[in-house]
Amino acid sequence: MTMEATRYEDGTISYPGHPRGPGGTEPVETVDLSEYTAEVITWTTSMATPPGVREPNHLAIVEFDVKGEIVRALGQLTTGDVETGDEVQPVHVDELREPGAGIREPESQEWDGYRFEPV
Repeated sequence: MTMEATRYEDGTISYPGHPRGPGGTEPVETVDLSEYTAEVITWTTSMATPPGVREPNHLAIVEFDVKGEIVRALGQLTTGDVETGDEVQPVHVDELREPGAGIREPESQEWDGYRFEPV
């Protein structure tokens, strides 16, 4: 499983990827962010979560440095014991939320993804 970002013709990288990059540039390759560590830019804890999402839900905006190109991502943390500036790594989890708790059919969604864990 990869945490797939997209690199565009102009060198920028976007997570998640889009059909067009900044200035309308075309995608040229993907980058697996799970191979990198990131820095916590800011974080928060949500106590009022959607159905099936753990409570409390610790979230962070993190910044990856991919060979000089900065990529930001928003995601869940594995712990609330984190500070701005901490180094984190993406870790794959099978369920970011409980499949049967929402209004959508569980089979219609993908439930796995990445959380950020302090290094």
